[in-house]
Amino acid sequence: MTKTHLDPAVLKLAGILVLGALAPLLDSTIVSIAIHTLGHDLDASTATVQWVSTAYLLALAMVVPVSGWAAERFGARQVWLGALTLFLAGSLLCGLARDIESLIAFRVVQGVGGGLMLPVLQTLVIRAAGREQLGRLMAVVSLPAVLGPILGPVLGGLIVAHLSWHWIFYVNLPICLLAIALALRGIPRDEGRPAARLDLAGLALLSPGLAALIYGLAQVGDEGGFGHARVLVPMTAGALLTAAFVVRALRVPQPLVDLRLFRVRSFGVASALTFTGGLTLFGGMFLLPLYYQQTRHESVIDAGLLLVPQGVGALLARTTGSLADRISPRPVTVAGLLLTALGTLPFAAGAENAYLLGAALLVRGFGMSAANLALLVGAFRDLDPADVPHASSATRILQQLGGSFGTAVLAVLLQYGGGTDTAFAHTFAWTTAFTVVAAGVGLCLPVRVAAAQPAS
Repeated sequence: MTKTHLDPAVLKLAGILVLGALAPLLDSTIVSIAIHTLGHDLDASTATVQWVSTAYLLALAMVVPVSGWAAERFGARQVWLGALTLFLAGSLLCGLARDIESLIAFRVVQGVGGGLMLPVLQTLVIRAAGREQLGRLMAVVSLPAVLGPILGPVLGGLIVAHLSWHWIFYVNLPICLLAIALALRGIPRDEGRPAARLDLAGLALLSPGLAALIYGLAQVGDEGGFGHARVLVPMTAGALLTAAFVVRALRVPQPLVDLRLFRVRSFGVASALTFTGGLTLFGGMFLLPLYYQQTRHESVIDAGLLLVPQGVGALLARTTGSLADRISPRPVTVAGLLLTALGTLPFAAGAENAYLLGAALLVRGFGMSAANLALLVGAFRDLDPADVPHASSATRILQQLGGSFGTAVLAVLLQYGGGTDTAFAHTFAWTTAFTVVAAGVGLCLPVRVAAAQPAS
């Protein structure tokens, strides 16, 4: 019989995980707001200070593939605690940094902790929820992803305006300490499998391959396109390493990330949509702050406040998690993507009315959040529990690559238009078109997933 309410013990676990995940998701937004201040206070060039973000992103990308094996080998609880401790240590060291070089190095420590946390969070949640309540529980634990873009710009702006830059890192300390204390008491122990072997050859191919791909994509905006050596060389190297990993992973019995999971139709289609979300969902999140600052000449804090309706819409969409549980992820995903496109249309049309744009952001936030929740349900509910760590790593990798690719493509479209009002409208139009295409791909999701089967 299907439960209508989440078990209190499961909700308690979700609350503990939400608190821990809030630290890295807030941190990314706050640091991006403070980049200019960091360059000024540490006497660093723009090119150098950008490595504060790039080093974190690359460290995160390199460690994500290890997270599935680590959860199997040591237990998800132990990896979660270790990742939180690393992020805490990295935050403290970043706050104590006295020059740009040490700050960049300490951001790597933060990136390793953050890269382990989010896939392991998914593993813990999916194991606790079971198939029938996955959507409802994911609606709870994905709250940090909603709150980060709302609170981050405002909190970052206040810190930069009234405190020293060190506090953009110190703000993580009380969150991490409380999250560790609660996790020690509230996350059930799980036994690792000492026999789980680390695929060292796969790690040597995939981790640097992902880092090279993401680094190359990060250079696209600065270089003004894909046809430059700083873009092509790392992307080519990354593509070759990743392709070599794919060939090897399909031939060995225990690969670093089990690519055979993509043969499960629901997981394969949901994963493809997770990647294309870089253009459809996350690309808009890159464009919108720039639009408000460059076209409407708003301050950083005001731009953050004007984007609050999108966060409110995302919060309202938490109710769709139970809907994806009860029926099928397919209609929720398709409807969510179409609402996202609808909410982007006024920006593509060059609308200027602030109330219309606020209402559009509310719709866009609702649609984007509903689609993301339904995709998580669609990706995992047909998988065996033993496959969850590998699946968590795979979806996180695709989300990172898709986000980097989508941001790079939209940055090029925007630059070719000269960053004018017309260029923004043109780029938003492409975003809308990509979202509609993604909705068409969403129709390939199974009508029903294996919700009625008991979790094994």
